[in-house]
Amino acid sequence: MRDVVILGSGCAGWTAALYLARANLKPLVLTGAQMGGLLTTTSIVENFPGFPKGVDGTTLMAQMMEQAQKFGAEVEFGVVADEVIMGKPVHRIRAGNKIVETKALIVSTGAGHRHLDVPGEKELETKGVTYCATCDGALPMFRDQPLVVVGGGDSACEEATFLTRFASKVYLIHRRSELRASRIMAERALGNPKIQPVWNSVVESVEGLGSGKVTGVKLKDTVSGKSSLLSCAGLFIAVGHVPNTQIFRNKLAMDESGYLTLGPGSRTNIEGVFGAGDCADKVYRQAITAAGMGCMAAIDAERYLAGS
Repeated sequence: MRDVVILGSGCAGWTAALYLARANLKPLVLTGAQMGGLLTTTSIVENFPGFPKGVDGTTLMAQMMEQAQKFGAEVEFGVVADEVIMGKPVHRIRAGNKIVETKALIVSTGAGHRHLDVPGEKELETKGVTYCATCDGALPMFRDQPLVVVGGGDSACEEATFLTRFASKVYLIHRRSELRASRIMAERALGNPKIQPVWNSVVESVEGLGSGKVTGVKLKDTVSGKSSLLSCAGLFIAVGHVPNTQIFRNKLAMDESGYLTLGPGSRTNIEGVFGAGDCADKVYRQAITAAGMGCMAAIDAERYLAGS
C-alpha cells in the first residue's frame, strides 16, 4: 500500500515527487513509456528559470528526477498504467501483471503533439521539425531563415507571430481559405508583414532527409491538387495536442478534448485523485506551468492524506 503514486515523469510529475518526498511520503513515480515526456523531444530549453545558458530537455528532466530521488522518491522506469480502478479509500493501478495500490493518486500523464504523419516528419524531428515555437524558435538554426508554420487556429497564429522575431519570413500553411483562429489573433498574424499565408494547402512531406536537416516542405493545393516545393529551414507544427488521458475516460471528469477538469485546486471529481500538467492544461502548456501544477497537486495530496 502506497501513500501516493504519481503517473507521469514530466515537469509536473517530478515536481510533485519532489514536494511529496520532502514531506516524507515516499511517492512512487511510474514514468510511463517516454521518461521525461515531451520536453525530452526539445533540444535546448531557454525559458526555464535558473538556466541562463539554456538546458537540454533530457538533462533538465534527469536533474529533476535526481532531485526528487535525493529526498526519497521511488521510480519505476518504463512502467505504463494500463488501467486505473479508483475507489475510496484505495485506488488500484494495473501495469502489466502488476497491481499497485495507493491512497492518493496524481495524474500527470501529459499530452502528445498531434502529428501530420507525413514522410520525413518523424525522421527530422529536432532537426528542423518542431512542435513548439516558444521552446525552439530562438535556436540559431532558425535565425534569419524562412520558416513554416502549419495550422489555422490561435496556436498557429501565436507561433507564427512569435517566430517573426527571429525568422526572415514565416509561411503560415492552412488547408482552408481562411483561418479558424479568433478574430484578434487572425488579424494580428495576417497584419504582420513578415507572415505570408499559404491558403488551401497541406504538407505532403518534409524535405531534407539527405541533408540531415529540414530544407523545405512539399505542399499540395487542396483545390487544384497540384504539388509544389517551399524552401524553409524549419517546420513548426501547430495542429493541436492530444492529452494522454484515454485510460481515464468515463472515470475522471474531462472536457470534450480529453483534458482533465480540475477544481478546487488540483482535485478531480474522484476523491484522492489529483491532476497536474499538460493532461489538464490546454491553455499554457509550458514546462514552468506544469511544474507549478505539480507543486499544487503535491500539496493538495499531502493535505488530503493528513485529513485536512
